[in-house]
Amino acid sequence: MHAGGRIAGWLERHAAPLLDLAVRLAMAPIFFRSGLQKIGDWPSTLFLFQEEYRVPVLPADIAALLATATELTMPVLLVLGLATRLAALPLLAMAMVIQFVLGAQNPAFNNPQHYFWMLLLAGLVVRGGGRLSLDHWIHRKGGGL
Repeated sequence: MHAGGRIAGWLERHAAPLLDLAVRLAMAPIFFRSGLQKIGDWPSTLFLFQEEYRVPVLPADIAALLATATELTMPVLLVLGLATRLAALPLLAMAMVIQFVLGAQNPAFNNPQHYFWMLLLAGLVVRGGGRLSLDHWIHRKGGGL
């Protein structure tokens, strides 16, 4: 094997698991903090979903409840690396709604940072939690997720 192949193999074995973990740990607090803010002042959250965060199809109170529950549960799964793909998917959907639905209605929600979030979350959906995750441990024990 040539040097490039050895380096790539080393990176895949040692650096990729750390990168997967870093992405999970970077994305989780962004959404978790948002969920804590929502639950910390529920009347304001309901008002915002009625007036600012108007999501098509869902009534404001249901949208607020789903968004808050998602933001408080999915990040915990990301940190653990448990059901990582499943946890990243609704967060990716939320980032897309923020950027493309709310951003289309109000330029204040149009933020290039959301594209970065989408890229990282899409990577988790595609790659999973990596070797430093409960998903990997469960899969190795024969329980596959």
